[in-house]
Amino acid sequence: MKTQKRIYLDYAASAPLDKKALEAMMPYLTREFGNPSSLHSFGQEARAAIEHAREQLARFLHCKAAEIIFTGGATEANNLVIKGVLEHAKSNTDTLPHIVVSGMEHESVLEPAEHLRKQGLAEVAYVKPGKDGIMRVKDIEKALQKNTVLVSVMYANSEIGTIQPIKEIAEAIRNAELAFGRRVFFHTDAVQAANYLSCDVEKLDVDLLTLSSHKIYGPKGIGALYVREGVSLSAVIEGGGQEFQMRSGTEHVAGIVGFGAAVQQINPKSHDRIKKLRDNLLVAIQQSVPDTVVTGSLEKRLPNNLHVRFKGVEGRDVVMRLDQAGFAVSTGSACSEKTQEPSHVLISLGIQPKDALSSVRVSLGKSTTQKDIQAFARALSLQVAALGEKGL
Repeated sequence: MKTQKRIYLDYAASAPLDKKALEAMMPYLTREFGNPSSLHSFGQEARAAIEHAREQLARFLHCKAAEIIFTGGATEANNLVIKGVLEHAKSNTDTLPHIVVSGMEHESVLEPAEHLRKQGLAEVAYVKPGKDGIMRVKDIEKALQKNTVLVSVMYANSEIGTIQPIKEIAEAIRNAELAFGRRVFFHTDAVQAANYLSCDVEKLDVDLLTLSSHKIYGPKGIGALYVREGVSLSAVIEGGGQEFQMRSGTEHVAGIVGFGAAVQQINPKSHDRIKKLRDNLLVAIQQSVPDTVVTGSLEKRLPNNLHVRFKGVEGRDVVMRLDQAGFAVSTGSACSEKTQEPSHVLISLGIQPKDALSSVRVSLGKSTTQKDIQAFARALSLQVAALGEKGL
């Protein structure tokens, strides 16, 4: 079976570049090539473009422009948080620093945290979510210790789309600060959330927040980290001292400009349309594949995300067959999809490895239509049925 056109349903992995973002970038890919650290007019024009984009992100996050650090992507930003906070804490106290992370974080949080633990540089508490994919505030509270310096909980999960109670977790952390008599920094990875949820850092009460450009229809290779004024962390990349001494290296001017333009295009009015399409898709799938299981809460979930499991088939096989039929979906996070191990996110929910391997993630975007959904539901039904018969 081959569709008339290829249908992309993996927006959680990456979104296409918005036309307005591309238009904003073009001058800085061609004639406006100055180094933003240079004193001459070429350099100062590039510097002005960066600062304009910084202001655009600051308005989106409701923070000061000086609290925005541009990075090479969300992975770098998350590494800067984990390693930067721990390095600063270690150099200012004799006590071994302790951090708390959710068990369903992105690898760019989990891996540096685990590396520090193995090196004996930090204690790490991994807190599991409930079976619905939602973190329990009381479990975060229980994990806090007098030597806790950082808590990191993803705003919306990158695989199953569940939305975490960030404000409530922040309140628990602030209460702990009063009891401990010192700061405990709170970080949230908002990479998946930015398109659909408010990222007002004052209302969320977070100290650090990660964004990724290509998840919001901006260019790849650029991310940002919000760092609240007064938060202490050490630089991970050292050199010329760019980005307020926190991220050395010549700035990716075109990428930063495209990032700022993409933020401007985020449209909350589109959310209801996308959610309706997602819900229609779920109904169609459940009608054609009766044993379909939805992973995590459907209510507390990003409107574009649908993560399902099919009894008796491998999600990887479903994805490959759908690709041959003209549909792009995934088994989970694109960063870990190359492995054949069950998702750590699903395992943290208590799902058995065999069941975890039967999962498929469908993520909708601005260009998704009802026709796309209908065509995909038909193709999915055929491919799951074919694989089920093959396995008999």
